Amino acid sequence: MSGIKPARRWQPAFFPFKRESFGKRLLAKVEICVKGPLFGCRMCGNCLLQETAFICPMECPKGMRNGPCGGITPEKKCYVDSTRKCIWFTIYKKALKTGREETLLEVLPPLDWSKVGTETWGDVVRQIRKTGTGKFIGGIISADKTKKAVVWDSVFKTIRQPEWWSGDAEYHEAPVREPVTELERKFRKGEFVVATEVSPPIGAGTDKLIRDIESVKPFVTAINFTDSSSARPKMSSIACCKVAIDRETEPVFQIAARDSSRTSLQSDIIGANAIGIKNILCISGDNSVIGPSPTSNMNILDIDSVQMLWILRKMRDDGLYLDGRSFKHRPDLFLGAATSPFASDPVLQAIKDQKKVNAGAQFFQTNLVFEPDRLDLWLEQLDKRDILNKVFILIGVAPLKSMKVAQYLHTNVPGVSMPEKIMKRMEKAGESASEEGVQIALEVIDSVKRKQGINGIHIMTLSWESIVQRIVTESGLITPYPLKEA
Repeated sequence: MSGIKPARRWQPAFFPFKRESFGKRLLAKVEICVKGPLFGCRMCGNCLLQETAFICPMECPKGMRNGPCGGITPEKKCYVDSTRKCIWFTIYKKALKTGREETLLEVLPPLDWSKVGTETWGDVVRQIRKTGTGKFIGGIISADKTKKAVVWDSVFKTIRQPEWWSGDAEYHEAPVREPVTELERKFRKGEFVVATEVSPPIGAGTDKLIRDIESVKPFVTAINFTDSSSARPKMSSIACCKVAIDRETEPVFQIAARDSSRTSLQSDIIGANAIGIKNILCISGDNSVIGPSPTSNMNILDIDSVQMLWILRKMRDDGLYLDGRSFKHRPDLFLGAATSPFASDPVLQAIKDQKKVNAGAQFFQTNLVFEPDRLDLWLEQLDKRDILNKVFILIGVAPLKSMKVAQYLHTNVPGVSMPEKIMKRMEKAGESASEEGVQIALEVIDSVKRKQGINGIHIMTLSWESIVQRIVTESGLITPYPLKEA
């Protein structure tokens, strides 16, 4: 363990993918000998230490470079490796303590793998020379904080924000236009929106998928199709979306960073848009550690959810691919992101959520909520950051079908912590547990729909699609359809 880094162990450094000159190799050896013990440096070649409270984010097993995932445990441990602290929670706490939390809003780029395993000190020296060595030294020792910040950024921001990314900490509002989906239209009209999900089939047959879509269609605005949730392969989200479109139903295309690269993300979105898919939900995705055996790659993601939003926003607004190529026919996109209101301290969670909104998120879909009163602290922090008027929020609600389902969510699903009072209610209900689960969901909805800043609910069916009609009608969110005569 290093002297500064808070994670539990040293991780091996990356090796370069090319032959470097002797001078660069020597400099890289010196750099790792210094930064390794101090920061646990892995020689990613894309150093972000200046913006992450001098704690290396590459200690995160998922490689999250823009903040924590939604799977932090109550003990603030990493769910991929429970023996580690969540490195991003530690970064946030240190930044907050030192008054540098606003630096965490900068949207940081994914790795440029051509630089992985190589030194960065040479880049720093070259950039100082471009700025002017005397000017740089004078600025750093200056008592003028503004001058010091400008000189510092002229070197280090230029390095960490290459031209192909040009990330910042600003809010990028979507261009003024007509809503591109019914989901966006209803949000903008101020309606309380109801969305749901339908579980993709595990085989190639679509009969049950179609029946489930038809059963929920009259009661919701849009249907989300999960992208191999719990890292278990099922029919792809994009295929399910196409089935929904063929049934004249509006889909939400969920795309997980876990199984995406920057290349596949851009090509998939262009293709999806061509067949009419416009609602996009960007998530990091459950790590394969909770999936079936044999376990697939648990290492670094190519891109995280914040980077996905940044890339897609620029494709939509600027007609640009990440590599700088421009194209004429821009995709029509309504961009969403996931959030976990209770995963972290509300102050810290609001920073991550603001970062997603700045990057391009137009709506949030939260993780499961069973204690709606706890939302108030999170909403208050979003309001302080002037976020509530920039994003629409769908609260995740799940009708628990059994005590077994409640226990599974509590134990196996990252970011979900089942309150003890809910567990006791489900246990006490016994054979009536499914009815108790419905009543709990109705209570959550009743509380949520009266809160300022909440724009709707997202019913996570957990393969219980048939309950959607009852949930929506009994909650008073929609007038029951008259029964057709036989």
